[in-house]
Amino acid sequence: MNNSFSESYKAAGVDITAGYKAVELMKSSIARTKTSESTPDIGGFGGLFVPNIAGMKEPVLVSGTDGVGTKIKLAFLMDKHDTVGIDCVAMCVNDIICCGARPMFFLDYIACGKNIPEKIATIVGGVAEGCVQSGCALIGGETAEHPGLMPEEEYDLAGFSVGIVDKANVIDTSTQKAGDVVIALPSTGVHSNGFSLVRKVFNIEHTNLTIPIPELGGKGLGETLLTPTRIYVKPILALIDEVKVKGISHITGGGFYENIPRSIKKGLGARIKKSDVRVLPIFNLLAKEGKIDEHDMFNTYNMGVGMSVIVAPEDVDKAIANLKANDIDAYVIGELAEGIEGVELI
Repeated sequence: MNNSFSESYKAAGVDITAGYKAVELMKSSIARTKTSESTPDIGGFGGLFVPNIAGMKEPVLVSGTDGVGTKIKLAFLMDKHDTVGIDCVAMCVNDIICCGARPMFFLDYIACGKNIPEKIATIVGGVAEGCVQSGCALIGGETAEHPGLMPEEEYDLAGFSVGIVDKANVIDTSTQKAGDVVIALPSTGVHSNGFSLVRKVFNIEHTNLTIPIPELGGKGLGETLLTPTRIYVKPILALIDEVKVKGISHITGGGFYENIPRSIKKGLGARIKKSDVRVLPIFNLLAKEGKIDEHDMFNTYNMGVGMSVIVAPEDVDKAIANLKANDIDAYVIGELAEGIEGVELI
């Protein structure tokens, strides 16, 4: 690579040597994500992976792709770039786990106005942390410098992940019955959706994001909003090993009303008790400042519930104990019922 340099391309705004430096800087982060199934080399044209399918009769691949959305604007304003990568991984792997699949590997894509190697390496460091938390390998990625398309200091981040599950172990909603219980898995905050409304309500580009806010426990708005999305992969896999899980929902854009029904079979709905939902302070502040009604809040945000699982009544105590043993302070928020569609908040 030492002879690879183009003065004319650099004059047009693309410094290919910066890309090489960024790769060198991120190698230690990528190494953290290595698993027994991944190959050690990076920098080729494709990421190699040898999946472990031992004991599986019908391996099924499950894929997921997503980005961080406009939450990334907070990273620009705070000049803090080490957590958005966690968000990117979370938005992909938390979807994959809803099928009961184990995420195997991840690839990222970063588009930037100017490739600043240290910044790119910091972003990828966050991606690597997300991969470590979810037990998957970061086997490749792409950094594209787009001068003239976006400001030099800005970037966008997206990712793609593939998981695997034996067909017989795919989460099956057909066994659901009225009376089955909906368990909440707490979120760490707003996670990575609804930030266009967040930005509008708090006017973030013209607000001091570091001033301590009593309602947020003395934290600043920027720190609170940048809290990375929780990754539920390992706790959910541990739960599936011990309890028959009948449905899993990742509460993202669309909130309760759009996401929970996706984990419920036709003919049943979820009756959720609002008073049992442990709403986080950031959502109360958002609703107050933006004068957002309750329906819109529950239809846009996770409200403190990042994921929900459905189990039979006799499995509730075991499920909650299992989740708590894996650092998830789970609790009951409702049950399945006949005669209602989607979600009914009472």
